Amino acid sequence: MSTAAKSLLILTLLSGIAAMALPEETLSHISLAACGLFFCLSLVALLAGRKIKFDPVLR
Repeated sequence: MSTAAKSLLILTLLSGIAAMALPEETLSHISLAACGLFFCLSLVALLAGRKIKFDPVLR
């Protein structure tokens, strides 16, 4: 796992905890949206970090 994916995963967890801890009337919607954004970015970072080697010779 790359460092970008790890840091985005930590940000996802922190914003998710903040969304659950804040009351409904305050900025919980913004932190919930940030949680979704960080989750999507962490998935992209995980997919970009994978090194898939293509073997042109089929065996």
